[in-house]
Amino acid sequence: MKQNRIFKRENDKVMEQEKANRTRIIGLRLTLKEYEQIEKKWKASTCRKLSNYVRRSLFEKPIVTTYRNQSLDDFMAEVMKLRNELNAIGNNFNQAVKKLHTLQQIGEFRSWLITCELEKQTLLNKVDEIKNHIQKLVKNGCSN
Repeated sequence: MKQNRIFKRENDKVMEQEKANRTRIIGLRLTLKEYEQIEKKWKASTCRKLSNYVRRSLFEKPIVTTYRNQSLDDFMAEVMKLRNELNAIGNNFNQAVKKLHTLQQIGEFRSWLITCELEKQTLLNKVDEIKNHIQKLVKNGCSN
């Protein structure tokens, strides 16, 4: 069997590892239910490829599994989205304040006030969204 040599740095020491090319294929037929069971376990692991997961399982090597809280993941995704929107609103507000310091005419000042009021309303709406999502999370957490 042909082998490649791989050099790996560990604690500032170069270690030589040998990696065998995988040239043999095993064909395996599964029922849909069996495949779904393996796929579910694979997706719960940290293995990136199904073949790696099956190989580790077959040779009884350790498999790191993860636990995912889907409602928490969904909540975090929503909070991150809202955070990005709030950052954009904050940037717009900072630009408006900088503009205020450079105004020369009353007409420009009135225009800025209108824009500022719209940005403030957008900000308050996003803050209300965050409050609502947090209330939902607390409510769902207490009922479990």
